[in-house]
Amino acid sequence: MKIVTYIRTLMEKYGFYVSSRVADKLGMKARSVRITFIYFTFATLGAGFAVYLIMAFWLKIKDLIYTKRSSVFDL
Repeated sequence: MKIVTYIRTLMEKYGFYVSSRVADKLGMKARSVRITFIYFTFATLGAGFAVYLIMAFWLKIKDLIYTKRSSVFDL
């Protein structure tokens, strides 16, 4: 049981925050989005995990491109 808690804490702390950001956009709870990803992964034999990784990569690139700068001198 400790291992499961440790892995969960590790993933929440260092994860990509995909489910949290999608949940904020959709106005849902992050837990519901996570469960949906899990069901989708089992139903499609791993395609849900691939979609999750693609979304994580896309959000990371989006954050790098669309960072708000307060001044011209921040470049």
